[in-house]
Amino acid sequence: MTSRFTGAARYVLDDELAAIVNISMALEMPLLLKGEPGTGKTMLAHAIAESLGMPLIVLNVKSSMKLVEALYQYDTLTRLNDSRFGDSRRDVSNIEDYIRMGKIGQAFTAEVRSVLLIDEIDKADTDFQDDMLDVLDQMEFDIIEIDKTIGARQRPVIVITSNAKKDLSDPFLGRCNFHHIAFPDPEMMRRIVAVHFPEIDAALMDQAVETFYRLRSLEGVEKRPATRELINWIRALQADPDFKPRQLARGEIPFLGVLFKKSGDHHRASQAVSRRKVL
Repeated sequence: MTSRFTGAARYVLDDELAAIVNISMALEMPLLLKGEPGTGKTMLAHAIAESLGMPLIVLNVKSSMKLVEALYQYDTLTRLNDSRFGDSRRDVSNIEDYIRMGKIGQAFTAEVRSVLLIDEIDKADTDFQDDMLDVLDQMEFDIIEIDKTIGARQRPVIVITSNAKKDLSDPFLGRCNFHHIAFPDPEMMRRIVAVHFPEIDAALMDQAVETFYRLRSLEGVEKRPATRELINWIRALQADPDFKPRQLARGEIPFLGVLFKKSGDHHRASQAVSRRKVL
């Protein structure tokens, strides 16, 4: 029986999220996580794998991806080259030698139970989503080239993320447990920062977090800075020998390029800082 997930060294977990992770593992259902970028959806899968000592297999979904690519690939080009040049140890008449498992196939054929992260499922079309969940329900798929059914040796722990850029189908939603990860409030953010910087100066912690949320609240920003930007920004502040936390209180905010990655957002933040609109 799989152990309970209680968090990981660098992942701050609230009780509600811990509960839905553990009930999803107990019911052997996929866990669908929604939330804006930077809320820790992807990192949760890493934390589960770390905490439970499982390998992590990541399927990064692309808009043009076909389900078969996530299951397996038939390497026809290598087989053709082997048949033409005849210098391979493989038997070209044995098609199975040219079958390579995709990420879902790897999770099914792994000798130990793994965590399967299906990242940004909202990029895929509805057919991909629904067909994928059919495979995950049945825990098997067919390789048509060799007329063989691949069944899962171990049922993986399945974490699916969505940035909510488009709606998922009702059948898809009905076959998953769901949790929305809200952006951390300042108190939770302080806990997250403390995990990454156990010896952080209290004044720097307070000023950095307060300034971060003021900058996030600027109007017209297309891509608001997320947790990873805050962590990297604090690293930059600590690396500057001339920086003092009181500068932030005075509205002197360095390294805006660490927080804002789009030209328009950076320009808007720079203007706000110069006009002291984030004090």
